[in-house]
Amino acid sequence: MRFLGKFELIIIIITALCSSLHAQNNLNSMKSIYRQGWIDLNKNGKMDVYENQNDTIDKRIENLLSQMTIEEKTCQLATLYGYGAVLRDMLPTPEWNNEIWKDGIGNIDEQLNGKWRDSEYDLPYSRHAEAINMIQKFFIEDTRLGIPVDFTNEGIRGLCHEKATFFPAQIGQASTWNKGLVYKIGEVTAKEARALGYTNIYSPIMDLARDPRWGRTVETYGENPYLASQLGKQQVLALQKNGVASTSKHFAVYSVPIGGRDGRSRTDPHVAPREMREILLEPFRIAIQEAGGLGVMCSYNDYDGIPIAASRFFLTEILRNEWGFKGYVVSDSDALEYLYSKHRVAESYKDGIALAIHAGLNIRTTFTPPDVFIVPLREAIAEGKISMQTIDERVSDVLRVKFLLGLFDEPYVKDPEETDRIVHSLVHQEFALQAGRESIVLLKNENRALPLKKDIKSIAVIGPNADERRGLRSRYGPTDAPIITVVEGIRSIVPEGTKVIYKKGCEHTDKNFPESDILKSPLTEEEQKMIDEAVQAAKSAEAAVVVLGDNQNTVGESRTRLSLDLPGRQFDLLKAVYETGVPVVVVLLNGRPITINWTNKYIPAIVEAWFPGEFTGRVVAEVLFGDYNPGGKLPVTFPKSVGQIPYAFPFKPGAQGRGNARVTGPLYPFGHGLSYTSFEYLELKITPEKNGLHGSFEISCNVKNTGKMKGDEVIQLYINDEVSSVTTYVKVLRGFERITLEPGEEKTVTFQLTPRDLSFYNRNMEFVTEPGKFKVFIGSSSEDIRLEGMFELIKEF
Repeated sequence: MRFLGKFELIIIIITALCSSLHAQNNLNSMKSIYRQGWIDLNKNGKMDVYENQNDTIDKRIENLLSQMTIEEKTCQLATLYGYGAVLRDMLPTPEWNNEIWKDGIGNIDEQLNGKWRDSEYDLPYSRHAEAINMIQKFFIEDTRLGIPVDFTNEGIRGLCHEKATFFPAQIGQASTWNKGLVYKIGEVTAKEARALGYTNIYSPIMDLARDPRWGRTVETYGENPYLASQLGKQQVLALQKNGVASTSKHFAVYSVPIGGRDGRSRTDPHVAPREMREILLEPFRIAIQEAGGLGVMCSYNDYDGIPIAASRFFLTEILRNEWGFKGYVVSDSDALEYLYSKHRVAESYKDGIALAIHAGLNIRTTFTPPDVFIVPLREAIAEGKISMQTIDERVSDVLRVKFLLGLFDEPYVKDPEETDRIVHSLVHQEFALQAGRESIVLLKNENRALPLKKDIKSIAVIGPNADERRGLRSRYGPTDAPIITVVEGIRSIVPEGTKVIYKKGCEHTDKNFPESDILKSPLTEEEQKMIDEAVQAAKSAEAAVVVLGDNQNTVGESRTRLSLDLPGRQFDLLKAVYETGVPVVVVLLNGRPITINWTNKYIPAIVEAWFPGEFTGRVVAEVLFGDYNPGGKLPVTFPKSVGQIPYAFPFKPGAQGRGNARVTGPLYPFGHGLSYTSFEYLELKITPEKNGLHGSFEISCNVKNTGKMKGDEVIQLYINDEVSSVTTYVKVLRGFERITLEPGEEKTVTFQLTPRDLSFYNRNMEFVTEPGKFKVFIGSSSEDIRLEGMFELIKEF
């Protein structure tokens, strides 16, 4: 694929402008397009109800729907993919008046991302905003009713647009355990999205990482429903408060394919109904009911034999009837096609369309032209397979989101020139830096091996991730983000005279990967040579920092692992460097838990950095040399062996197993994370000690920094229902708070427990609160419990 050059782009823009029905409105006059009050969209010389901002949204939808033809309605149920997928030239041309989207379109996805620059010429962000305005202008002025487009994009690590602000991977964001910070990430993502012209972001990912073999573990907020719910809620709130719809994904029961096996169908999850409700659906419920999310992306998989895209139980009964969802459901790419081609629950693609529309799907997305869907949809309607009432319901949902976003009243980017001052601004970069710092987890620090002393004379920086950039990016985040590598970060933080020696040591994977996960082969001459060079570098230094982990080939979408060990020759490299006798620190840049038993036994200091974003090297170096005290906590359990899987918090009684032939317990438990300082927990208070079934409880304690360094601590609240009508979990997370304390400083942390926090699904699958005693645990991890107490729910109070 060749990107447009400067002069080619100018010619294309001029050509498009001259051929437009409204050529007088060129890129430099797009500001005048922004509506003041209202303009007549359908050219009938009067203000229709749907054009009137003072009418209710329901009336505006009803009025607009009454004027729409079947062609216009069906077009609102499709996505138009942009440059590189369907369209080669995204700017409107005269030919657009002959395309199926001449009657409108539901949304346009990722149409200009990364396509507006080449190696010689970087176009400013404002040109992207102006181009979006031109596209929107076509749908406002050149279609009969002027229904605006909802421009969609990805946004789990910051906006998926070239050099937008690049945040840590979502699993790293979860490691901050900082609700306010995740809100800020959503706020930055939304502001940059809206400035560039996007109005709907496919974020957050609310799937849970219950099986770390699953490749998309890196894109989750971890394994725990409460942690993921609370962080995801902040992302949804922030996006929508700043004028962008939040589309949570992937609904539902998507992240637990059997054996963690990840493929385009992602099918056959083995999850019981109660676990499905209490664990896997809970983050989505919070996103819809408590945060008011306006979008949901339905997943590829089935549940108990019924594909989600064809499940009225999930898409209508739960999502709309039970949770009150008022937005629209978009399919994951090809999820609808799979009803016919993979799941085989439909005899034809047309029948699959009918199944999905009846179930509750609103918009179909795939990397094919929209007419591939719209034409058979119209045929299905004509043949009576789908009623007009159902079509009107699905179209109404799409229109409602557009009205709620204000697209009928303010469809354009108001001031494109302001875009250049918003996207990747210094303020936004500061938030990315803070997020990177707070995402780092100190897994081990034996005998205070860290922080390293800055007066060190020489240091070897070794490993496939020590100077890596490309492999640390994400297809769902900024596509060309600047990244400071670890070796660059170390060089910038040590004194000028310190010798920093870099050797790669090995590649991320060997030539036989992924088969080498199950069958090892001898080192090749080239592999041995790389390790030998790294060993010599370590021998010539006072200390070695070995930077290991993943890249895009070992973790991410469709990157299932059979093993959780370090891939390729990374363990061979680490062991060889360790055997030099030089002090070794391990830094992990990875996207899933790793079974690093040998490393944990022999290496005194281990830093889990995940993928920290554009400031990767800086934040890692700050932690290594003590400029920043790590305070992150694990959002996932690190097992000792892949054979322990499934092994995710919370656990049912006896789930960890016992026996003479069984390895028990985690390598690192959920919520684990160390600090360079120490914290004391004091004065647990529970108020009241008894309350009725509809009452709440206040839990508080004091936390004091008893060390000599400023630091962050995440206080975690867990509860246990002592006796219940069905088996409940040993510990359930029900509160957390990240605080910063100076040496000697003490703060009070308070949690509120509501009746819902104490409820569960009983034998009849009714969500109930039962009387009884509850244990309270407050600590620094799910296993490092510092304070314990009890309260009681009574039937009559």
